[in-house]
Amino acid sequence: MNRVLVTLSIEMVTCLPLVIHTASLSKNHLQQTAMKTSIALATTLLVAPYALGDVTFISDNGFIVENRIETTIDSKTVWHALVNDVDKWWPKDHSWWGEQGTFRIDDKAGGCFCEIAGDRSAVHMTISFVDPESTLRMTGGLGPLQGMGMYGALDWAFSQQQDNTVVTLTYRMQGINPDGFEALAPIVDRVQAIQLNGLKQFVEN
Repeated sequence: MNRVLVTLSIEMVTCLPLVIHTASLSKNHLQQTAMKTSIALATTLLVAPYALGDVTFISDNGFIVENRIETTIDSKTVWHALVNDVDKWWPKDHSWWGEQGTFRIDDKAGGCFCEIAGDRSAVHMTISFVDPESTLRMTGGLGPLQGMGMYGALDWAFSQQQDNTVVTLTYRMQGINPDGFEALAPIVDRVQAIQLNGLKQFVEN
């Protein structure tokens, strides 16, 4: 499958917020959102920084999406930003309560990738595997996928490419969706590109 170049822009951030109510994720809504995203994507292909993204697998029971960034920043700094500074780089448009919410990652097995806004709180995902500067694995349904009863493993895998740090974000998702995953998988892929680019922008700036 051909890889696509996914870039970060204000238009893309605003067209795919994770505050979408689960009930609104109808087939028509997904198609409309995908169309809006395609338009935004086409107008920003020359804007850096970027992540490389790909829908690597789709079936009746789920899908796999993968995004990757490469940076000259050392892996220790990138790892620290990933687990300790998530509230500073995670796009607040991709949250339940926007700027009111605060994110945290407990970087230990059984820990929480959580969002808290006053007396409101959400477990975005649960930490299941931690190997510093190598792999951070989260499990669960991210954003609206949680309310749709879907479950998956989200891997943040670190590697070296010459002197650069490479972070590969892979989401293996499974569940039942009456409308299938052909429309949903590319949307999740693009959203994850935005989130991963948030990390890249933070460590490089």
